[in-house]
Order: sequence, then structure tokens, then C-alpha cells
Amino acid sequence: MFRQMRRVKQQLSQDECVEILTNEPRGVLALLGDNDYPYAVPMDHVYVDGKIYFHGAQKGHKKDAIENYPKVSYCVIDEGVMEDGNWWYTFKSVIVFGKIRILTDIDEKKEKLTDLGDKFFPTHDYTIEEVNKFLNKTEVFELEIEHMSGKFVREK
Repeated sequence: MFRQMRRVKQQLSQDECVEILTNEPRGVLALLGDNDYPYAVPMDHVYVDGKIYFHGAQKGHKKDAIENYPKVSYCVIDEGVMEDGNWWYTFKSVIVFGKIRILTDIDEKKEKLTDLGDKFFPTHDYTIEEVNKFLNKTEVFELEIEHMSGKFVREK
């Protein structure tokens, strides 16, 4: 159902893809938006147990798009490296395809918000404080991965 990568020699292993999803803080979520226009939005994420989690507002373009059409893609790029003496960067990217849903179970929502907070906030205590403050004002989105591929790119 999903295309094979054309430049197979540049393909990353699944372990390398997971490492990028785990360590990089953000990517771009692509959705089918209003009037069938693509809608791509930068997102912070956390990768846990083979799924990707995001948080967002309870109203808006992103939530409407997710409710209308759950098939999405998500792209993450590492920060890249410019080697001494070269003008170009090399970087790794991962593209994920899957279906996204809005979590409704309050315990599951709290758990995934905690995972997100622990990735970005300075302490776990601060995470818990923020989760408790915003739990009822925040949506949590779960992306179930159906296909994932990664690529090593040289911008030359």
C-alpha cells in the first residue's frame, strides 16, 4: 500500500528511525484540511511504545481536520551536520504514515501528557503541575504508525 523508497541506499533502518523519533523534539504533521487543502502544522511530539503523541487545543483547524479525516503523515528531521570543509549539510529524516485519534480516556490522556511534559519540561514535578493545570483544556492526539521510512540526505 505504501511506496518503497526510490533511493534504497540512503534508507535508514527502523532502529535509526525510532532513534530520531525518540530524540528529536518536533516535526510537521500533515493533515487533510478545509476544502481538501493540505494542512501542515509544526508539532512537538513524544514517541512512546511505537506510537507518537501530540497535544493541542480543543478547538481549531487541526482538531477539525483530525475529526474529518484521520489519515496523516508526520515528518521529523534531525538538526543535521555540516562537516569541516563542506558547504552542505547532511541530515536524517523520518516520514510516518498512519491514523490519528483523539484520546478520550482521562487516565490515558494524563499519562501521555506526562510523557510529553517529561520530554520538554525541566523536572517531573513541573510536568505534573502543568498536566494538572491544563488537563481539562487540552486534547491529546495519538498517531498509530502504519508505515515508517527514514532517509540519509546530503544536500549537495
